[in-house]
Amino acid sequence: MDEQTLIYDWNESDGMFDWTSVGPIQLDDETLRDGLQNPSVVDPSIEDKIRLLHYMDRLGIHTADIGLPGAGPRAVEAATALAKEILASGLSIEANCAARTLVADVKPIVEISQAVGIPIEACTFIGSSPIRQYAEDWTLARMLRVTEEAVSFAVGEGLPVLMVTEDTTRAHPDVLKELYRTAIECGARRLCIADTVGHATPEGTYRLVRFVIDEIVKPSGEDVGVDWHGHRDRGLGLANALSAIRAGATRIHGTALGIGERSGNTEMDLLLVNLALLGLHQTDLTVLPEYCELAAEACQIPLVHSYPVIGRDAFRTGTGVHAAAIIKAQAKGDDWLADRIYSSVPASMVGRRQTIEIGPMSGLSNVKFWLRDHGYDSDDQTLCDRIFRAAKQTDHTLTQGELEALLRSG
Repeated sequence: MDEQTLIYDWNESDGMFDWTSVGPIQLDDETLRDGLQNPSVVDPSIEDKIRLLHYMDRLGIHTADIGLPGAGPRAVEAATALAKEILASGLSIEANCAARTLVADVKPIVEISQAVGIPIEACTFIGSSPIRQYAEDWTLARMLRVTEEAVSFAVGEGLPVLMVTEDTTRAHPDVLKELYRTAIECGARRLCIADTVGHATPEGTYRLVRFVIDEIVKPSGEDVGVDWHGHRDRGLGLANALSAIRAGATRIHGTALGIGERSGNTEMDLLLVNLALLGLHQTDLTVLPEYCELAAEACQIPLVHSYPVIGRDAFRTGTGVHAAAIIKAQAKGDDWLADRIYSSVPASMVGRRQTIEIGPMSGLSNVKFWLRDHGYDSDDQTLCDRIFRAAKQTDHTLTQGELEALLRSG
C-alpha cells in the first residue's frame, strides 16, 4: 500500500499554509550564551562547549552565539576558544556574539574577530518596550544615539551586525521603526525581533514579523534579514517560531533543550525535528540525542523522561494496545509502518527505535515481544504467564534486572 494513503494529514489540507513556499530557513543556536543565563545551569567547560559546537555544526545549524565578551575575561576566553575552533576545524557554522548597544561591548568582539581571523556577527541589543524605557529612564533620543554609535562602530570595524530589540513583542510600532531604521542606515543587515519575556502568541508573532518586514525592511530598500528570538514563559516558544517562519522570518534562534532565562528559549532540538518533518531542514538528525544529552550533562540539568523526541520515554511503551499495534506492523515486515503507527515523529529520524516494555498496563504481546527481542523463547507459555502475572501485580514498568530475576525464578 502507498505510504501516503495510510495517514490523512490535516496539516496539509486545502487552504492551509503551503510550507513548500518557504525559502531557506537559517538557525542560530543560543545555547552557549542565552542558554547559560538560566540560574540553574552550570557554565560548561570550554572543552564541552567545543563539543557542543561540533554537534551544532553536524546538525546543520548555521550560526552560534559564542558568548557576550563584554561580560568579562571568562566570556572572552570562551568566545576566543570557540572562534579558534571554528577556524581550526573548518566548521561550516558561523559565529556571533552578543553585545549591549555600547561601543565598549562591541570592542571585545572586534578584538576576537581580528585576533582569530574570522568574521563574527555583532548582535547588538537594547530594550525597546515602554515598560523597559520607564524603568531605565531612557529617552528615545538616547536609545537612538547609542544604537547609532554601536552599530556604526561595529560596521566600521568590518563586523556584520544583527540589531536586536529586546522585548519587541511589547514595544510600540513607532519606536521599533526608529530603532530599526537607524540600525539599517548605520549598516545593520539583520534585525532580530525578540520575545524576551515570552509574551507573544502565534497570532501576535505573525503580525509583528509582518509589520517589521512590510513597514521597515521593504521601505529601506536594503537586503535585510529578519530573525526571531523567542522565549517560552507561556509555553508558546515553538509555536511562535513556526508562526514567525510563516510570516517571513529567515533565521530562528533556539537552545538545546530550551534552556535559558526563566522558563527558557525555543527548543532548538524540537525546532530541528519540526523543520525536518516540514521539509525545511535536510541535515541528518541522528546525532540529535547526543547533542541534547551533552547539553544536559555539561550544564548539569535533568533530561526529563517525557521530553519530546529526546526523552527516555519518547519511543517507549508499556501499554498493551500500543505494543500490539507496533508488533502487528513489524509482523508485516514494514519498518516504516512500525515506526509511525503510534508515533508522529519516526524514532529512526533521530537514531532511535521503538521500544516495548512490560508493566501493569501490558498485554501478553508485550511479554512475547520482550522475550523475543532479548533472545528468549517467546513461545514458552509457562515463562510468558509467569512474567505476565508479575507485571499485573506491580505498580511500575519492570526493569531489566527484575525481568531477568523472573526468568531465573523458574
